[in-house]
Amino acid sequence: MTASTPATQDILVHAEAGVTTITFNRADKKNSITEAMYAAMADALAAARDDAAVRVVVFQGDMAIFSAGNDIADFLRQGAQGGGAAAPDAQAPVWRFLQALAEFPKPLVAAVCGPAVGIGTTLLLHCDLVYAGDNAAFSLPFVNLGLCPEAASSLLLPQLMGYHRAAEALLLGEPFLAEAALEVGLVNRVVPPSECNLLAQAQARKLAAKPLSALVETKRLMKAGQATQIRERMREEGASFARLMAGPAAREAFTAFMDKRHPDFSRC
Repeated sequence: MTASTPATQDILVHAEAGVTTITFNRADKKNSITEAMYAAMADALAAARDDAAVRVVVFQGDMAIFSAGNDIADFLRQGAQGGGAAAPDAQAPVWRFLQALAEFPKPLVAAVCGPAVGIGTTLLLHCDLVYAGDNAAFSLPFVNLGLCPEAASSLLLPQLMGYHRAAEALLLGEPFLAEAALEVGLVNRVVPPSECNLLAQAQARKLAAKPLSALVETKRLMKAGQATQIRERMREEGASFARLMAGPAAREAFTAFMDKRHPDFSRC
């Protein structure tokens, strides 16, 4: 059966045949993520982690949009809590989600079509298999908002792409398309958008048919040595994010966004 989480209708959670699917269900807002959606996804990951019947989790959007990243209005309304703090609140929804994502012991699969902005891209760095529609566009516009990366992406992206390509993605914040993501290893395969979610589900079913103990141990061995680095980098990014969020560049970026104009960073 399919059920929405109690917190929000904007995240759908469906469990079947050993696969839990977490679906962004806010297409009218470009699947931008609110605090309630972070809470719902954190709860879904915790439930999947603890349920022996669940062997794989899939993240997906629809054929036109994966996620536009944080909902800016909600982000500002929550006092930028999503950016973390020098001593992050472990119970804040975004921190619960990021920690659950980074520490999830079972396979994580993602199907990405259309724009994947900010967290829409950085969450993929914690997935084990990623499939993209040929309309996918990945972007990390943190600097353009006067901010810094999150989700340990300042650590994981250079490891994946090499320093110079990661610097281009993080410092310029310009979108890169599905074929470029395939070339640098961010995605496993590029297919037509109509096939993307189906492919991710088919691969998840293959994983779910395998012995869970072997899946978990193989993932643990591949990621051995990273856990402490990721945890420490997330905290460091969170502290920097909070400091920058209070600075003039971020204030100008968000004011410009709300005013629908280009920001002027000449004094920042």
